[in-house]
Amino acid sequence: MSSPSLQSQKGMRARHTRIVEGKEVKIHSWDGPDDKDNPFNWSPTYKWVLTVTICFISILTGLPAGSYGAGNELMATRFNVQNEPFPNLYWATCSWNIGAALFPLVFVPLTENTGRMPGYFVAYIIFELFMFGSAFADNFATLVVTRFFGGGASSVSINIVGGSISDVWKGDKARSLPMSLFGFTSVAGIALGPFIGSAIVQIHKPPTGLESPWRWIYYIQIIYNAALIPVFYLILKETRGDVILKSRAHKLRKQTGRPIYAESELVKESVIQMLKVSFMRPTKMLLTEPVVIFFTLWISFAWGILFLFFSSVVQTFSASYDFGTFQTGLIQLAITVGAVIGTVINPFQDWLYLRTAPKNTERPGKPIPEGRLYTSIPGSILFTAGLFMYGWSSTQSVHWIVPTIGVCIVGVGIYSIYMGVVNYLTDAYEKYAASALSAASLGRNLFGAFLPLASYSLFQTLGFGWAGSLLGFIGAALTLVPIVLVFKGREIRARSPFMLESTFDEAEGEERKGSVAADRSV
Repeated sequence: MSSPSLQSQKGMRARHTRIVEGKEVKIHSWDGPDDKDNPFNWSPTYKWVLTVTICFISILTGLPAGSYGAGNELMATRFNVQNEPFPNLYWATCSWNIGAALFPLVFVPLTENTGRMPGYFVAYIIFELFMFGSAFADNFATLVVTRFFGGGASSVSINIVGGSISDVWKGDKARSLPMSLFGFTSVAGIALGPFIGSAIVQIHKPPTGLESPWRWIYYIQIIYNAALIPVFYLILKETRGDVILKSRAHKLRKQTGRPIYAESELVKESVIQMLKVSFMRPTKMLLTEPVVIFFTLWISFAWGILFLFFSSVVQTFSASYDFGTFQTGLIQLAITVGAVIGTVINPFQDWLYLRTAPKNTERPGKPIPEGRLYTSIPGSILFTAGLFMYGWSSTQSVHWIVPTIGVCIVGVGIYSIYMGVVNYLTDAYEKYAASALSAASLGRNLFGAFLPLASYSLFQTLGFGWAGSLLGFIGAALTLVPIVLVFKGREIRARSPFMLESTFDEAEGEERKGSVAADRSV
């Protein structure tokens, strides 16, 4: 083992000096392009172990969003809450999604400075603690409040996953499969919830008291989530490069007594300023950027349907086929099957995207952002078709497998839309990608919170067929969003103030501005 002095000498390479507040300080950076501490240089085996682990966290923290509804009948009796004709019990899922919409805006940006790992573990532990609160709730108000904080903590964990993948996988091609897996777990984690919950409530326990099956939905998740915390602690390590350099610089200061600092330590941005930017920029983009506005509507409607299915599938299949809680939970596995199909297809989408590089005149050799949308257009059409199929086939005269296939097709569409939005906004906004994604996340979680409140009345009043058709018509209209972007994307990007400033390539930014000036002179 090398001595501390030799480690110090090695750590002092690849540094330059800078004058900070009248004093000369040494800037600590990576020890060349092959530095083993650089997450991009970690072994492929460990990168995959880390990626699978954090995607598994995405599934675990997403499950309670949908598993809650399996205990509706028991909770309605316990809390004396009327669930028809208005789904009052859904307020606890509504609060979950509101927390999921708001918490990432506040806490995810902080992980850029504090590191991903503290973000994961703090959010995960808070998520676990509020699961306790839900499990032992004595009244419905407690359930609503605890699920607000549980949903917020869950969403923070899930939102950090994408950042961690970007930390360790360098380049579009390398990130392709990991991001595809993350997209799957983002959808499947929520979609698996009804099945998990319905399976747990089959446990033969007294219907009331602390042994009630609806409480066991929480007990079992609390147990396996708690048991996995030490496993995650042993597997995971910090992925944020700036934070790793900061930690190394701190050790070198202690060893040598010299003023050695990482670049990120010298950029002092207050927490208040960071939070202000994390709130203000996504809000501004959501109000002024047409691409962000319409992409947010597109993904938000799809996300709202994902949560609407939690109640509408129970409603349609119990009325048409006399299915019970566990059977409807099995039906909702079709969404996950759809997400699996979407994940299998996604490498083809990435291949199409990479093939656009030779056609890019703005940045030769780099794929065109609109190439991210090629399969999301048929995906969005499938999403619409699945809604029509689900609505009109949910009758006793049609075998139950037909509307189930409709649900599966909708699942394919949700996955395709999700991946199209995430990848396009990341490519098109580059430096401001986090803000654009935050705006879309805010919208989709709010739709997930409130759209399902209309589920019972919608399907009851219009009938299953026309309710599905109404949703299908909205989905068809929103399919125009990616179609317009594919054909007019370059012109739209040339007119967007945020996109003009967001590129890391200054030459492309100037070319975009020149395109705007040329168009205005015509």
